[in-house]
Amino acid sequence: MWCPKCKSEYIAGIIECPECEVPLVYELPIEPDIKTSVSYVEYQEVLYTHNQGDIAVIKSILDSAGIVYYLKGERTSVSRPWADPVILMVIKDQVETTKELLKDFI
Repeated sequence: MWCPKCKSEYIAGIIECPECEVPLVYELPIEPDIKTSVSYVEYQEVLYTHNQGDIAVIKSILDSAGIVYYLKGERTSVSRPWADPVILMVIKDQVETTKELLKDFI
């Protein structure tokens, strides 16, 4: 028996993973080959800022709207806040929705 969450193997008679508290299965599902399941995603720059407060609000708005994004330079902006801006990158087909959501920041 196997835990589908943590992938641990258990002896016969155990029906639930004691760590994950989920029912065990007889066989783990076959995981897709990472080489064939990766696809290219095109991002587009939407805005940039040096303001850490704006970044926190922007992240909150985008997370709640389900927008796929990343913040280029987010880590370095903490150590060099005025030298390098944080650049908001959004999946290309979500750019217009993002611009509408963030119209007060653009």
